Amino acid sequence: MSQSEETNAQKASLTNHDRRAIHLPGSIQPHGVLLALSSQLEILQVSNNTQQYFGKATQDLLGQSLDSLFDARQTATIKQCWEKNIGSVSSYKVAIITNHQEQFFDCIVHRTADVLIVELEAIASSSEISFLSFHALVSDAIAQMQRISNLPEFLNLVATEVRKITGFDRVMVYQFDLQGAGAVVAEAKREDLSPYLGLHYPATDIPAQSRDLYTRCQLRFIPDINTQAVNLVPIDHPISHQPLDLSLSVLRSVDACCIEFHQNMGVGALLVISLMQEGKLWGLISCHHHTPKYLPYEVRKICEFLGQIVSSELAHKVSHSEWDYEVKLKALQSDFLASISQADNFIDALIKPEIRLLDIASASGAAVCLDNEITLVGATPNLEQVCALIEWAETQVGENLFYTDSLAKLYPDGVVFKDTASGLLLLRISQVRRYYILWFRPEVIQTVNWAGNPNASIRLDADGTVTLGPRKSFAKWQETVQLTSLPWKQSELDSAIALRNAIVGIVLSKADELAKINLELERSNRELSSFAYAASHDLKEPLRGIYNYSTVLIEDYAHVLDAEAIEYLETVVTLSVRMEALINALLRLAQLGKAQLRAKAIDINELITQVIDIFHASRQYSQVLDIRIPQPLPTISCDAVLVNEVFSNLIGNALKYNDKPEQWVEIGYGKGENSALIFYVRDNGVGIPEHHRETIFRLFKRLHSQEKFGGGVGAGLAIVKKIVEMHNGQIWVESTVGVGSTFYFTLE
Repeated sequence: MSQSEETNAQKASLTNHDRRAIHLPGSIQPHGVLLALSSQLEILQVSNNTQQYFGKATQDLLGQSLDSLFDARQTATIKQCWEKNIGSVSSYKVAIITNHQEQFFDCIVHRTADVLIVELEAIASSSEISFLSFHALVSDAIAQMQRISNLPEFLNLVATEVRKITGFDRVMVYQFDLQGAGAVVAEAKREDLSPYLGLHYPATDIPAQSRDLYTRCQLRFIPDINTQAVNLVPIDHPISHQPLDLSLSVLRSVDACCIEFHQNMGVGALLVISLMQEGKLWGLISCHHHTPKYLPYEVRKICEFLGQIVSSELAHKVSHSEWDYEVKLKALQSDFLASISQADNFIDALIKPEIRLLDIASASGAAVCLDNEITLVGATPNLEQVCALIEWAETQVGENLFYTDSLAKLYPDGVVFKDTASGLLLLRISQVRRYYILWFRPEVIQTVNWAGNPNASIRLDADGTVTLGPRKSFAKWQETVQLTSLPWKQSELDSAIALRNAIVGIVLSKADELAKINLELERSNRELSSFAYAASHDLKEPLRGIYNYSTVLIEDYAHVLDAEAIEYLETVVTLSVRMEALINALLRLAQLGKAQLRAKAIDINELITQVIDIFHASRQYSQVLDIRIPQPLPTISCDAVLVNEVFSNLIGNALKYNDKPEQWVEIGYGKGENSALIFYVRDNGVGIPEHHRETIFRLFKRLHSQEKFGGGVGAGLAIVKKIVEMHNGQIWVESTVGVGSTFYFTLE
């Protein structure tokens, strides 16, 4: 039977067994008497063994008042129990006159919604274990338990002390796992008995119904597993006509399956103490004796009290070891928060350093998936396998977290990389994008020692029904578990979720911050552009006055000025011309910042013809103009005025920065990635040194002195770049000094 089949079968049998109402047996163990009383203390039900203890037949007691057995003082005390909460348990020492003799009993009383249940266990006398005896029994044990911080040592001490108090042959501390299966984690026993320490028990051995009863009633005592149960008379409650709920009864009879189970183990007497953690059943202290063994009620209460102390200490010691680990995970989360909040790219913050990403889930490998970009860290499946795994996992992830400690059983293709990824913890970061973090754990082959074949209790009946029966053998039976990693702890799952929340929070926060910055930049750019436009426009008027008055002085008053004065005026005129050129360039840039593209289909051949005609009209270039167009140019969608300015600037620069006797300019285009058109303007000019090829596009950046190549303000290429970017294009240059340059640009 495969593990999955086994699990299914166990679930089926658990369901069958769980339907057994073991808290409604209608009978009790014979070492005591049970009375069910009405609120008027009328005996409604009684166990069928009153003759043995009271010398009275059951029929003689039914319908009688309790004071037919107890004296007035004892009756009044028991009557007060009706005032207590449901489930509240009280105990007294009582004496009953039977057959003209005084018989002493331990009287344990609790109430349900309908009745008061009185249970009586005969004792030799009315003496009790003194407080000093009680203190001596438990105080030393408790002091030792509190001194031990190591959990295994603590549990061993618990087993030893409980055996010392009870005198049972074997005392085991039994721990449940999440599926209800258990393991013996501590043991104290007679030396001649074979050890059970380390053995595992399937969940079917203590099914859910029994575990629920152990949660509600935290001490169970069976002094003789082989005795016959005593029925209640009548079997059902005479008013409700329902079986009496004996969940909290100390005398409740034993389920037949439980009897056979322990008989097969050779157990004669049984004492079980529940161990609780945060309101849940963590495990049991299970005491076995090979022969019948009776424990006084006081000793059992001492054991119950000790169990409560152990539960309290257990919570502290288990929490202490888990707390250390959780503190480590919290520290890692803090590191991630700091890194992610300061990083421009949160993927880099996740994987640097790599060990931190692995530590946060105690994994040996991880993969960070950001859309189609996948980064592998540590020991992982290869990239192709991770891609396929993510595609599969996308169909499995209901929430943001998916995890398994046996990936190959869910994803058969995972068998090939079981050595690196038998365990998978997948965290989805985004609901709309393929953002994932995957952690991997390798296969850990485990040998599990079972107390007998756990499948032996599962029986397939002739009609196909799967039922549960008590196992016959408890000899060690080994199972090798493969294709399984160490399980993921809840604290690790919580840590992964916390990391996701941090990433989402910080990334969203950064996105909001960037959006605000972009809005602020757009506003600032608009204001700056408006200021530059206004300032440039206003500066032109006084500058024109300076130019005009200087020119008038030179033309009209040259005869009264000396040569030095005339030279000064000519410098003023030159500087004003240059300043006007700068202002015009600045004004043009400002206009571009406010301009809207007016795109339409433009035949670039016609546009280039217009540009060339203007150059032909210029006396400066009319004699040297050699513009080559090797192939017809395309028609594209663009702003004709602005693109005209691009070609005019590039052609003008090509002609200006050229010292060859035969100058030429070539205009053409090609196709780049995705068939995008790339235009170029090539020349055989002076070329551009490599270290200037990026800076030439900056405003007012000149490579040559004012006097060389006809001067210039250094704004032409900045304007060209601005226009290209307005068309969502790019511009770049390739050049060789002394050979020439080629400017490339796109217009999308």
